[in-house]
Amino acid sequence: MKLTGSDIFIECLRKEKVEVLFGYPGGVVIPIFDKLYDAKDIRFVLTRHEQGAAHAADGYARATGKTGVCLATSGPGATNLVTGIATAYMDSIPMVAFTGQVPMSLIGTDAFQEADITGITRPITKHNFLISDTSKMVDIISEAFYIASTGRPGPVLVDLPKDVSTGMIDFEWPEKPSIPKGYKVVKYADPSVIKNAADAIKASKKPYIYTGGGIIISGAGKELVTFAERINAPVTTTLMGLGGFPGSHPLWVGMPGMHGTYTANMAFTDCDLVIAIGARFDDRVTGKIEGFAPNAKIIHIDTDPAAIAKNVKVDIAVVGDAKAILEQLLEVVKKRDRNGWNDYIDEMKTSHPVTYDKKSGTIKPQYVVEQIYEATKGDAIITTEVGQNQMWASLFYTYDKPRRFISSGGLGTMGYGFPAAIGAQMGKPDAIVFDIAGDGSIQMNIQEMATAVEQKLPVNIAILNNKFLGMVRQWQELFYGKRYSSTNIELQPDFVKLAEAYGAHGIRVDKPENVRSAIEEAISIKGPVILDFIVDREENVWPMVAPGAALSEVMEGLF
Repeated sequence: MKLTGSDIFIECLRKEKVEVLFGYPGGVVIPIFDKLYDAKDIRFVLTRHEQGAAHAADGYARATGKTGVCLATSGPGATNLVTGIATAYMDSIPMVAFTGQVPMSLIGTDAFQEADITGITRPITKHNFLISDTSKMVDIISEAFYIASTGRPGPVLVDLPKDVSTGMIDFEWPEKPSIPKGYKVVKYADPSVIKNAADAIKASKKPYIYTGGGIIISGAGKELVTFAERINAPVTTTLMGLGGFPGSHPLWVGMPGMHGTYTANMAFTDCDLVIAIGARFDDRVTGKIEGFAPNAKIIHIDTDPAAIAKNVKVDIAVVGDAKAILEQLLEVVKKRDRNGWNDYIDEMKTSHPVTYDKKSGTIKPQYVVEQIYEATKGDAIITTEVGQNQMWASLFYTYDKPRRFISSGGLGTMGYGFPAAIGAQMGKPDAIVFDIAGDGSIQMNIQEMATAVEQKLPVNIAILNNKFLGMVRQWQELFYGKRYSSTNIELQPDFVKLAEAYGAHGIRVDKPENVRSAIEEAISIKGPVILDFIVDREENVWPMVAPGAALSEVMEGLF
């Protein structure tokens, strides 16, 4: 059956079971959009900026576990995807980004809207392709989806020259993708390595489990709970791993790192064994490396061998899928009884809770997050922007299930949360979705309000409005003598009127007693809502480990 490259593009998406495609049209991709016009089984979502398309595909992937897909034109359309691609790369999110390109004969001539997008994105993609001939389309697209979704997931970019999308060939779907030589996915570890890990666990008196996004990616939540209960070890979960272990479980001690809990940070200082699973020892977690887990052996379990011992020295390296490795460990690890280590951890949790001043009379941002938790019974999908709002959302909402917390961790992308919420809502149409935002970051992709309205998505945006770029202001207060250089943003739009201008609903809240009723009203509205919470302007995020300090130097604030 002879098909054009554009027809083949559509057929490939069908074969990969793509249901939603986010993007924005342009000159060289018109042939593809012409075919999308009749492809009623693939829902195309027109975002209002290509960055919004990339973040929406990313949010869709995080909420569903499927591969997110986006499409943009050449030149500026392609380069506008870059921030979203880098965001997905840093957080290991499966995504395939398609970009249009000028015809092959014009590549390298500085043609109109030409950009070397494969060169630009090489450092921020798991792999990328320039398809030089229509006959290669099927194999390359099949390969792209396989690479994006296997092993340590990540974004893959496929660049489509216009003449490739208009060329015609016989279409045949391969039985299995053609994988590059040397690309291997390791699932199980060598039994001798598992024995070494089990022996270290048996010898430990103060074991500590440190998990990241790899637990969620591999679907290892059940195995993790069984393992933690088997060895009676406290568990800490990174920002990317929130929900991978139930936040209400007695063994959970909270998030570690710069804004982690006192207990989570001190446990690293005092433990004698760290069992790291699907986490990469990010600098925001470890603090000063010389002061990180100074008395502990380290077992590092990760599907990506390049991630092991990249940032810290490890004693036992275990390469493999988190779920598979936990299954192997559960076959050989014996039950460990509670001891003084567990009592010490429980006492710290009781004496050093994460809290805030609850008697100020102003709206505290932490209180807003708590009320969203209560109103949604802890079962909403929470996306965030980046900054103070992100930290409050991680500290004051309890995540008992995976894929409920969606945030830009590694890259820290302001403007991520709202389009990610759109993608999450598309992937989980029956879920309650809240984007917990700051008044600075929400304006970076506010144009996507048109997308939410057009798609009739009941996405709720809770703006913690302090008229500051809050996290930078906090650092300026603590380390730069309150010299608030370019962080005071009192000049801002009326967010209620802004919502109404797009055809959405807006609610302003300036009294604590009105917070809960406003949240409940927003949830009842069948469309996008902006909740503008006027919060305490100079509220800080606590706990905090200062830049360059060790985790043992965690500051809790004064309340």
